[in-house]
This record gives sequence, C-alpha cells and structure tokens, in this order.
Amino acid sequence: MVFWSHLSSAAAALTLVGQASQALGSIQYPVATVNAGNYGTLNFTEIFASAPDMSNAAWERGSFHGLTTFARAAPLRCFGADADMPYDVAVVGAPFDTATSFRPGARFGPNGIRQGSRRLGVERINVPARIRISDHLDVVDCGDVPMVMTDNKVALRQLELANAALLSHTGLRSYSGKSIAKDGKFHPRVLTLGGDHTITLPLLRGVASVYGPVSVIHFDSHLDTWKPKQTTGGPWLPDEEIPVSHGSYFWYAYKEGLLAPNNANIHVGIRGAINSWQDYDDDYEFGWIISHAEDVEDVGWQGVVKKIRDTVGDNPVYITLDIDVLDPGMAPATGTPEIGGITTREIKKILQGLAGLKIVGADIVEVAPGYDTQDEITQIAAANIGWEILALMAKTPLVQ
Repeated sequence: MVFWSHLSSAAAALTLVGQASQALGSIQYPVATVNAGNYGTLNFTEIFASAPDMSNAAWERGSFHGLTTFARAAPLRCFGADADMPYDVAVVGAPFDTATSFRPGARFGPNGIRQGSRRLGVERINVPARIRISDHLDVVDCGDVPMVMTDNKVALRQLELANAALLSHTGLRSYSGKSIAKDGKFHPRVLTLGGDHTITLPLLRGVASVYGPVSVIHFDSHLDTWKPKQTTGGPWLPDEEIPVSHGSYFWYAYKEGLLAPNNANIHVGIRGAINSWQDYDDDYEFGWIISHAEDVEDVGWQGVVKKIRDTVGDNPVYITLDIDVLDPGMAPATGTPEIGGITTREIKKILQGLAGLKIVGADIVEVAPGYDTQDEITQIAAANIGWEILALMAKTPLVQ
C-alpha cells in the first residue's frame, strides 16, 4: 500500500507540472530562477543552445544549426534549395569504399573527418600559416554525395556529376588578374572527404574540364598507378573490363589526359611493396616523380618541399592525400597501413611549405574510423590536414 501511495503522489505531481507547463509555456525564464517549483516550465532549448532558439525560423546560413560541419563551415544545400547561393570552397563527402583491396570502412570517413574537425574553425587563425581562412574564402559544407553501395560505376558517376555541378558555378569572390580557368571565370574549389582513393579519378575529371591537365601532388604510401591487365587463370573473362580500383585510378587518369605532361606529378611518402621494378618504370612512363618516405630523414621536410615545387612548377595543382602517408602510430585507421610513415608535424610543415602554389582542388581519403583509437587520432589528423589545405587555398587566388 505504501508503494501505491507514493506512485499516486508522483502521478499527481506530474499532472500539476504538466498543467503549469501548458499555462506558462510561453514565458521565458532566465537560468537564474531554476528551482523545484518551476523546472517544468523552463525553455530547455534556449538554456542548452549556444544561440537563440531558431527551431521555427526559416533556414539561414548564419544562424545556429547544431550540425557537425567541417571546421564549423556553414552548411549549405548545394544540390537543393541553396543551389544558387555562391561560395568560394565547397566541402563535400564521398562515402565510398567498395573499390578498396584490403580493409573496408572508408565510407564512414566523411563523418569521421568532420567529427575530428570539431575544435577547428574556418574563422580561427592558423598561427603557423598566419592566416584566417574566412578572411579570404567563403567555405561551405555541402554534406555527402549520395553514392549507391552496390554498383561502383554508378556511385562514381554520381560523384563525378556532383563535383562537376559544384565546379560549374561562379565563385563568390573575384580577383584582380586573369583567372587560370579555361573560360576565364573564377570557379569554386572543392575539398572532398573520402572515401577510398578511387574517388580521385572522377574528381580529376572535373578539375581538368575547368583548368585543363593538372599537376597532382599525391601523398600516399603506395603508387596507385597499377596498370590493369588480364592474367592467365584470372577471375575476369577475356572480354570483360577490369574495373578501376583504389590502386589503379591514376593509370586511368593518365590514359584520359588528366595529368600534367612531362613528369610534372609527384608521389610523396612512398614506401609500400611492389610486384616488380617494372611498376616503377611504368609509374615514370605515366608521368610521375617519386619522393620516398625516408627522404624526410635524408633531406628533411625542406628538401621534400623543394622536390615537390621543382616538379609541379607553376602549373595548376590538385592535392590528393591518402591518410596512410602518415605513420600508423599516428594514423592507424586506414585500409592499407604501412609502417615508417611521415609524422603529423612533418606533414604540416610540408603542406605549409607549398604556400603560393595554385591549388585548384583537393581530397583526403582512406580514413576508416572503425579502426581508430578511442581518442580518434586518425580523424583528428585528417581534419587538421584539411584545415591546412584550406589555408593554402586561402593564400593563393587562382590567377595567372
């Protein structure tokens, strides 16, 4: 009987609180008046939010939205209601990992990198780079491209169309001097969060359509220029095409004329095993110079920067960074880890040493959060690398 007596009292109290809430729900209480007598009527949305309650207001870019965007960039419905709104850089996710050769999971990379960027901000000053990105670029986060999980060709086509649509716009800012784009206009740039490395192929098709062939700076532990070929007893029938993968996309890029000629493209951080020395010969034939991971020890980060700059010259540059370029002690959450990699401090110094290059676009790939440590070190590293790349974009407008 005592139990039922207490239960009845609690029900009556809840009824009174509910009635009070209905009667006083429109009253806004300051936090200082919280007490047992009025907690049921408090506006918790207002108390917990870092800005006024906008839950019933129309969508506005400058209002509080509560979304986890990359480095707190404004969210934008780039393929929907906000398609006509101008911007300078679009951050977009490519949740794709069905062309990887070892551990999958990079489809969750875009979300993981955004999670890792929560302490960053495009409006904060990058002290070593001496720049505030938002002073020079309007950066928006377009969310993820919807990519089907069961058909690689369709998924990569979806990304190619989305990337081309973003690049086709006219950027928010214009600059003194002539644009390096083929049509003479200033276009937005795109930072893509992958996804396995196969996504770089459709992204390069987009930038090449705007700027022509580009010099690629490829940070990775593997060459990714594997030439697809039929093998005796292999799984593909003689008349079947071997599909593109995260180890062969650069061969396709070379065949399609997307890469700058005269070996003006460079791999940085290479240390993975190869099948034969012919792989290196093919790589050079396909337009590449190699900087190995141990070069950082032999010539220092300054020597690596010099080799990169000597290779790409004054060409338009696309940066693609596989997170496995870092040592797995600092970035374990990736599909094909290789020991002996670059440190996070070294990659920051190398990137900062590229100031002045004309960065037309970039991607960060192969982050697979499911393999990360409890403290999310891989995702944090990838996010900071993205922040550094945005700083490079902010420093140098795309003018001749």
